[in-house]
Amino acid sequence: MSLNINKEVRAMEKRSVRELRKQYADVFGEGTNASNKPWLIKRIAWRMQSNIEGDISQRARDRAGEIANDADVRMTPPPEGSSAGAATATLRPARSGERTKTVKVCMPVDDRLPPPGTTLTRKYKGQMYQVTVLPVGFDFDGEVYKSLTAVAKAITGQHCNGFTFFKLGKPQQ
Repeated sequence: MSLNINKEVRAMEKRSVRELRKQYADVFGEGTNASNKPWLIKRIAWRMQSNIEGDISQRARDRAGEIANDADVRMTPPPEGSSAGAATATLRPARSGERTKTVKVCMPVDDRLPPPGTTLTRKYKGQMYQVTVLPVGFDFDGEVYKSLTAVAKAITGQHCNGFTFFKLGKPQQ
């Protein structure tokens, strides 16, 4: 059976989205909630062509399996007490069957931040607020925040730059 894909696409362009959804269900064997007509046309045309000409080769399927190897995906969180400010990066193996290697990458610390243990004070609307700088995050009112901006938002109730709010200067150059 020969397929003239251009003729099929022109015919689909004249159909409504409802009709395309029905055709999608016929071709794929399952319905869709999509209402994007160009997307539906592309997907239907691709599937029709795939059904006529055949699916991807076994070699391509095997290569896709190698790429999708999820052996390096972390299934548990990092242990407590891992070094602050360090991220991990995974190097992909050169050949299948090799094990992955995890290395630590140290992230640069922002020069504007004082060292951990420092207490920042700020008077806002007549009330004094104190924030303690932690190795990872900021302690304010018994709660740990990821950023100074989050602390400033908790204090003011609106978004504002945490460095500006706490009057921390630009890094010295």
